Amino acid sequence: MPDIFSLITAKPVLIGIHLGMAIVGIDAFLWLAGEAIAGHGTGSRARFAAILGVIGFSLSWLAGGYYYVVNYGSFVKPIILAGSAPWAHAVSMEAKEHIFLFIIPLALTALFAVFAGKDIFEQSGIRRQVIYLSLFIAVLGLFIGAMGFIISSAARWG
Repeated sequence: MPDIFSLITAKPVLIGIHLGMAIVGIDAFLWLAGEAIAGHGTGSRARFAAILGVIGFSLSWLAGGYYYVVNYGSFVKPIILAGSAPWAHAVSMEAKEHIFLFIIPLALTALFAVFAGKDIFEQSGIRRQVIYLSLFIAVLGLFIGAMGFIISSAARWG
């Protein structure tokens, strides 16, 4: 029987965790935007959504980073570069490598804003910024997901 670490770090499991947790993060920030639009931006549901989003993106970040270090550079990247779509690495992966760095700081910014307190949240105009930021985070997550699809498709083509 394999140990739990071997099971979790298996390539399909890592990719599943990476994708699944990213979806949790995207959905949580869409939920947060909805809570802020409804005027409940500092309520318990909004706080839970923000915490869930940060956790989701953090776990996705860790799983994706582990996969990148252990598998991508030595196994997947050479297949893509030798295949019919080497641009998938040159464009999509290079962009993804840099854009993903912003997800956690942006998510933490939204989280801190939600915990700022109702008076600060409403009177200083943070509410509108949290709506925009939450939607931006969700769209950025979807954009990164689309780049991941391009990269994995290029690996299958190679």
